[in-house]
Amino acid sequence: MLTLHVAESSPEAAVLVEGASLAAVGPYEELAAARPAARVRRWPGILTPGLLNPYGPELLEGAYHPDPREADEFGTEPITGERAQALFRADPARRGASARRGIQRMLAHGTVAIAGELRHRAVVDAVRRAQLAVGQRSENLPGPASFSPSPLILLPPLTAGGPARFAVFDVPDRAALVRLGAATCVATVVGGRLVHRRR
Repeated sequence: MLTLHVAESSPEAAVLVEGASLAAVGPYEELAAARPAARVRRWPGILTPGLLNPYGPELLEGAYHPDPREADEFGTEPITGERAQALFRADPARRGASARRGIQRMLAHGTVAIAGELRHRAVVDAVRRAQLAVGQRSENLPGPASFSPSPLILLPPLTAGGPARFAVFDVPDRAALVRLGAATCVATVVGGRLVHRRR
């Protein structure tokens, strides 16, 4: 099935998704005219190639993301440092489940790629199953690990034939995205699938 994604503040950057690939990229009116049978998904804001988060190891291996059922005991925010490692040592099975929850937080921030060397098999498997792209990172990282790092790192422009991997942010332009951060994400698509949608 063909799906045409368009964001109201960037109609010139619509994408036509076919399976896990981008069948076409261009102005919404042109794509809609060429493929009138395509299902249309309309979003507020701007459609972008999505973000690379350079803090993969810190966020997925160095932090424990509590299960919602553990909120009374651990709260809902990530636990870092020695306390996180103690939780992993006490129950190694927690590592994979925590990574999956951490990936969901990343997707909710428009992250479609991560950087940094992952050392634990359960985390590597979780990243592979989520189909996040993995890249190299600079030796000099700009600041503390965050789901909305500063500066934001956008991936290269989307192209026809490339992977259907992108994110939509409810902002009027890229300058506002830089100013307001990745928490403005309303939708993330990876492998042609809508993996996050803000409710």
